[in-house]
Amino acid sequence: MTDVILVRHGETVWHEGNRYAGRTDVALTPRGRLQAAELAAWAAREHIDAVYSSTLSRARLTAAPAAEALGVAAREDARLCEVDFGRGEGLTRAEMRERFPAALDAFLADPVAHHLPDGEDPGAAVARAGACLTDIAAEFPDGRVLIVAHSTLLRLLLCDQLGIPLRQYRRVFPHVANGALTELRLSEGQSALLRFNAPTVRAPAL
Repeated sequence: MTDVILVRHGETVWHEGNRYAGRTDVALTPRGRLQAAELAAWAAREHIDAVYSSTLSRARLTAAPAAEALGVAAREDARLCEVDFGRGEGLTRAEMRERFPAALDAFLADPVAHHLPDGEDPGAAVARAGACLTDIAAEFPDGRVLIVAHSTLLRLLLCDQLGIPLRQYRRVFPHVANGALTELRLSEGQSALLRFNAPTVRAPAL
């Protein structure tokens, strides 16, 4: 079996406005860099065989301190990049409503059947990310691997792995916290969710 720890990258400068960040390289905020450092401190206490990230800088910069703490080279894989949001890229929900209200309503009703205009089909995004997960499990059949990726991709991937309809990803997984830990166990073609949105920083003892 292979355990994969899925982590959303640290907070970015688009976080405050809740702008849709797909393929745009968006910088981490100071808090985002702190979350990367906290992830590294957590990883240093764990047995982890490899660290992967998407090729986007916000994921790479979140993964790099953890890889350094573990003494391994971070591996980049474009299949772990965020979903391409097409004409929604960089916009807030309110701005989308101004520019393409009907398409936004269709997207909100079913984000898989009606993805954002000129954006990536979520099914295709899951196919590429799932293939990456399969390759990782094959390389580390008894290992534990840290993967730093992105909110929408991770929620879609979780639905796919757990047998949940993709169109339900926002309802079932409404929020993936920046820098938090979500762990899946992959075994004989089946996946089990071990934890979701767990903090990296231990709560102080009472």
